Amino acid sequence: MKPADLDVRSATEQAKQAVFAVRLVCCASTGCNSSGSMSIQDAMKKQLKAAGVDTLVQIVPTGCMGLCSKGPLIYMNSKTHPDILFTEITAELAEKLLAEVVIPSAKGVKNELPPLLAKHTLSLDLPFFTKQVKVVLENNGRVNPESIDDFIAHDGYKGLRRALEMTPEEVCVEMKASGLRGRGGAGFMTGVKWDMTRKVVGDNKYIICNGDEGDPGAFMDRSVLEGDPHAVIEGMLIAAHAVGANRGMFYIRAEYPLAVERVEKALRHARAAGIIGKNVLETGWAFDAEIRLGAGAFVCGEETALIASCEGKRGTPRPRPPFPAVKGLWDLPTCINNVETLANVTRIMRKGAAWYAAMGTEKSKGTKVFAVTGKIANNGLIEVPMGITLREIVEDMCGGTGTDRTVKAIQTGGPSGGLIPASKFDTPVSYESLIELGSMMGSGGMIVIDDSDSVVDLARFYLEFCVDESCGKCAPCRIGGKQLLTILERIADGHGSEKDIDLAKRVAQAMKKASLCGLGQTAPNPVLSSLRYFPEEFAERMQKPGGEPVGGGCHGNGTCGKH
Repeated sequence: MKPADLDVRSATEQAKQAVFAVRLVCCASTGCNSSGSMSIQDAMKKQLKAAGVDTLVQIVPTGCMGLCSKGPLIYMNSKTHPDILFTEITAELAEKLLAEVVIPSAKGVKNELPPLLAKHTLSLDLPFFTKQVKVVLENNGRVNPESIDDFIAHDGYKGLRRALEMTPEEVCVEMKASGLRGRGGAGFMTGVKWDMTRKVVGDNKYIICNGDEGDPGAFMDRSVLEGDPHAVIEGMLIAAHAVGANRGMFYIRAEYPLAVERVEKALRHARAAGIIGKNVLETGWAFDAEIRLGAGAFVCGEETALIASCEGKRGTPRPRPPFPAVKGLWDLPTCINNVETLANVTRIMRKGAAWYAAMGTEKSKGTKVFAVTGKIANNGLIEVPMGITLREIVEDMCGGTGTDRTVKAIQTGGPSGGLIPASKFDTPVSYESLIELGSMMGSGGMIVIDDSDSVVDLARFYLEFCVDESCGKCAPCRIGGKQLLTILERIADGHGSEKDIDLAKRVAQAMKKASLCGLGQTAPNPVLSSLRYFPEEFAERMQKPGGEPVGGGCHGNGTCGKH
């Protein structure tokens, strides 16, 4: 395909979409699909065809629309009604929506919403929507992820065209100027990483997209792969041009079958269109990509463990240097970026580094996608500018707990992050500020707990997860994690003491300093942050001076008065 052909395809698709009187954008993500979204869409198509208006009404399956707690979601755009978001749609409600609103609208008749349907609408002026700034998620909720033409019609692959008109060095400079930092957790400067790989001499180099999202409660990368796979492919192509790579690999966990399916389909469509392959957009540059499935090992989110897994080996980290940029996949120079990072690249190259750098804080530019879950009224997927406060996210956008309970804290950064109490919610979101609080950005999971939850039990849960997921290669993580968990279990069971608190802190510090990779180095964070902000909860669970556990626990020696 010639670059100019993209403009023709875009104009053709836009003209085709303009014919429709009504456009129904239906969430087709894993979350809404589990509630019957796809069967509802199939039934709607049959109903429209039977009514003879299927050529006037377009049904668009799309990626995660964000408000997961209210799904399945349908967004209606028509010539007779203002834009409307319908929530918690069932097959019966969808049939009523078509019969009483959509079909008349397709024929130019404006009917009022029936009361039952009106109860299932949500104002688009709510803070949940108005405070978001969508960069990565700009196509979720409006583009069909299985249509390359729909992606192209929404400015798809324009960033790649611009990048191909620049030298690799110029692309790296542009990325540095944008201030984009890796969204996988560590926050390393993307442009710097690219430049390191670019400078390594080699005829063959690799780009790997890290889609091994392993944090409990996190589904950001899955949603981007499901909802906008071409954007990630475009980002990979731009990165490959910048570093001089000719091969790409998507490492996606096998538990994400819909993400895998849509990336596979997007690669086939891009290959057929000449966007990837032996002659990318007729520039003479050859680049192609494939998919590797991860088996769900949390440690494979670490770059060198991921590379080992891609090679068919056991996923264990190795010491660095040499860094993957020098010696990575199959010992070739390799650049690894996560899904959200590559989706950002697409927009930066299309709109320019200055546009992106204007958002966020001095050291944390742009936006961040979060999956907000737990004891929260509006749980789901959000994208906010860096610098927004935690309070704005939790209380304003997501509505607090939605019950008579109050929010106690949030856990950011998954098992590697830390617990942040409600008293610190006025902190702006940035890489630096979250680290100062004893947590981290991570990939973007945010779990809310209320005043009925125990931070001791939460810290134990995360530590158990890290102990289970440890590859066991290094002693500080393998032994230290198990010892720290033993101490925490003793405290949680009411048999601890002040000495255990001191011992836990010493073991945690040893793990942070001596572990081989990020898993062991960050595994103690939930424990340390819980001890920092909620010492009274640990004190309440510890043994009383007389030997009786707090809360009337039993030592098995007959002293509890119950046995």
